[in-house]
Amino acid sequence: MKKKSVALMLSLMMTAGLLAGCGNDAGKDTGNAGADAGGGAATDAGAPADTQEPADAADAGDADADAEKEPITLSVFWWGSQLRNERTQKILDMYAEDHPYITFDGQFSDDYWTRLTTLAAGHTMPDVVQMVYIYMPQYVEKGMLVDLTPYIEDGTIDVSNVQESILETAHFGDGIYAICNGVNVSALFYNKTLLDEAGIEIHDYMTIEEFKDICREVHEKTGYKTSLSYGALTNDFLPYLLRGEGKHLWGDGALGVDSAEDLVPFFQLYEDGIKEGWHIDPSIYVERNRGQVEEDPMVYGSSPENMSWCGFYASNQLVAMQSAAPEGMDIALTTFPTSDAKASLWLNPSQFFCVSTDSEHPDEAAALINYITNSVECNNVLLGERGVPISSVVAEAIAENQSPDDQEVIAYINNVVAPNCSPIDPPNPPSSSEIFGVLDGLTEKVIYGELTAQEAAEQFFEQANAILAE
Repeated sequence: MKKKSVALMLSLMMTAGLLAGCGNDAGKDTGNAGADAGGGAATDAGAPADTQEPADAADAGDADADAEKEPITLSVFWWGSQLRNERTQKILDMYAEDHPYITFDGQFSDDYWTRLTTLAAGHTMPDVVQMVYIYMPQYVEKGMLVDLTPYIEDGTIDVSNVQESILETAHFGDGIYAICNGVNVSALFYNKTLLDEAGIEIHDYMTIEEFKDICREVHEKTGYKTSLSYGALTNDFLPYLLRGEGKHLWGDGALGVDSAEDLVPFFQLYEDGIKEGWHIDPSIYVERNRGQVEEDPMVYGSSPENMSWCGFYASNQLVAMQSAAPEGMDIALTTFPTSDAKASLWLNPSQFFCVSTDSEHPDEAAALINYITNSVECNNVLLGERGVPISSVVAEAIAENQSPDDQEVIAYINNVVAPNCSPIDPPNPPSSSEIFGVLDGLTEKVIYGELTAQEAAEQFFEQANAILAE
C-alpha cells in the first residue's frame, strides 16, 4: 500500500458502516463480536460532555478530595517497544501529577507472558495488566481478572458512547473483564525504499505464490532475505492462512482442521524458504528477543544476508517500527499473503487493560483505565500507538497531531481491511498458549532442517489435539 496524503476524516474513528463489513452482528453469545468502534466518549473528567461541570471547579474539587486520601502505589504491567514504554510512562506521570496520592510502579517486559504467568501463579499480579483477546479467557476462567461491569454501571469507566460490539470483545459470561485500547489488524510491513530501488512492486491481497515469488525476486536482486512470522505473530499467521482455506484452527475440544494435511502449507512456507535460500537463517535470533521491534531483522542487521525485507506485525506497530528503522528507510504495509483475503482478514481488538483480582486498589485501577480511554490529553501522548482509539471524540481530537504513519495505518484499516474482511474467530481455548508453544518449537525445527513440513504438521496435529483433549 503506497503512502499517500490522508484526509483528516480518515484519522477519525472507524465508522460503524465500515466495520459492519466484518460481520459485527455475529453475536455476543458466540464470541464473534467484531472489533468495530464508533461513537463518542466522555471528556477528561469522566462525566458526559453535556453534563460535565466547568474544568476549574472539577479540578479544584478533585484536588481537595485527593489531598485527604491515603498514599497508594499502583502497579501497571505492559509489553511493547521502547516508544510504547516511553509514552506509557509519560501518561502515568501525568496522571500522578493530577492525583498526588498515587505513585506508579510502571513495569514492562520482553518476556511478558512468561512473567505474567509466574505472577498469576503466585497471586502477585500487578493492579493493571495489559491483555490480548486470545489469552483473556484463560485469565477470566481462573478468576484472575476483575469484572468491570460495576465500574461501567456507576460511571467510573464511561462507555456511554462506545459501541456495544467493542465492549463485547471483553464480554465473558455475565461480565466485562477489560476495556479495549483500540483496533488494529495484522499486516505485512515491507522496506518500501529497498523495493522501489529494485523496481519491485507490492500490491494488497497477495496470494501465497505471489508472495513467494516476491521473496525470491527480492533475494535475487538485493541479497535481502525474508523473515516469516516466527515467535511474534505466528499465533495470528497460522489461523490467518487456515481461514483463507475455509478452515479454522480451533474446533470443539480439538483442532478445527480435519487432518495434518491441512497444516502442511503453513510449515511448507518455512521449508521452501530455507531450501531455496530466501528465508533468513534462524541463528540470528539466538541473541535477540524475538518480537522486539528494535531487534527485528527488518530494521537491525549488519548486511543483507542477515536482514529481512519484510516483517509480520500488528498494524499499530508501524510507528514504532519506523522509529526503529535506519535513517532513509521508508516502511509501508500491506496484507498478509493468503488464498482468500476476505476470508482471512479480520479486525482485531488491539490490546486491553484489565484489573487483576490481586489488586488492593481496584477502584483506583478502574479510574486509571477510564483516563486512558477517555482523556484527550492522555491520548495526545499515546497517539494511537496501541491501535485506533475506541472513542471518536479522542480520535478526532488527536488526529491533527498524528504522524503520516499513524494516518497511513488508519487509511489501511479503513480502506483495505474493513471493506474486505470476515468476523473475528471466538477467543482461543485456555490451553492455546501451550499449543502455540508447540507450534513455535516445531516451526523452529523446520527452519533448522530438523523436520520436514509434513513431519511438523503431523506432530503438531497429534500434540495439539492431545493437549485439547486433556
